[in-house]
Amino acid sequence: MTTIKSSELIINDDGSIFHLHLLPEELADDIILVGDPGRVETIASYFDRIELKKNNREFFTITGSYRHHRLSVISTGIGPDNIDIVINELDALANIDLKTREIKTKKRKLNIVRIGTSGSVQADIPVDSFVISEKCIGCDGVLRFYADNESVCDRPFEEAFMQHCQWSPLTARPYAVDTDTELVHRLYDARQTIKGVTLTAVGFYGPQGRMLRLPLAMPGVNDRITSFRYDNYKVTNYEMESAAITGLCNLLGHRATAICLIIANRITGAASADYYGNMQRLIRYTLDRLTL
Repeated sequence: MTTIKSSELIINDDGSIFHLHLLPEELADDIILVGDPGRVETIASYFDRIELKKNNREFFTITGSYRHHRLSVISTGIGPDNIDIVINELDALANIDLKTREIKTKKRKLNIVRIGTSGSVQADIPVDSFVISEKCIGCDGVLRFYADNESVCDRPFEEAFMQHCQWSPLTARPYAVDTDTELVHRLYDARQTIKGVTLTAVGFYGPQGRMLRLPLAMPGVNDRITSFRYDNYKVTNYEMESAAITGLCNLLGHRATAICLIIANRITGAASADYYGNMQRLIRYTLDRLTL
């Protein structure tokens, strides 16, 4: 059995994984990821019991229970580069023996749900909606650094998206990945949620079609994203983490999806008048659905 080198898998002096500072036994099988470290405490305020709190840099973890169901809530910070760290370290906690640095024969499967904020790219998806990602498009390139990434990607969808959107070959090639159908089913309620395709951008301004002082390399791309259709799919919302989470989890054998609160509509120009209250509503809804 191959032993992973110390330079490739860095372990802290207390035996915890390098960035997250967690030990394997401190991680629940059901995990909620959020971008904002402050949102970890908000979610945990609903818990029946707090088991542990740990933080390092932007990575803040609380493990506890909601309705006697064990959960870990972890902040990732903003962007897919941090997702590469978080998902790989979560998998290492689950499937690598940190003492021997050997990959375990019996694999542990994690259930990972991102709760986030997002912008709608369709006029008929209003602010304060809850959008569940059943498919994600990643414009970040993270997944392309891993072998066999094509095995979890929908290449025909990618080709259609790039052609319709007149995607520049000088940017990262988009990848399209399906989220876990079981998690989507657990979260979905036709009266309260919308299923859709989430586009994960690598930044907030230019990569999401916003222009301040710098002109865009693909002017008008948001209009083309809005009008894109493929097999009854349309892009519903923009954010910055979901595709990287889903793609890496698919490669590693974990389940993942995202549920996002629409706080702005890029088409109508509307913004949420009660962002905090509606995020509380989304958190409670998600906790209830995950622990049914």
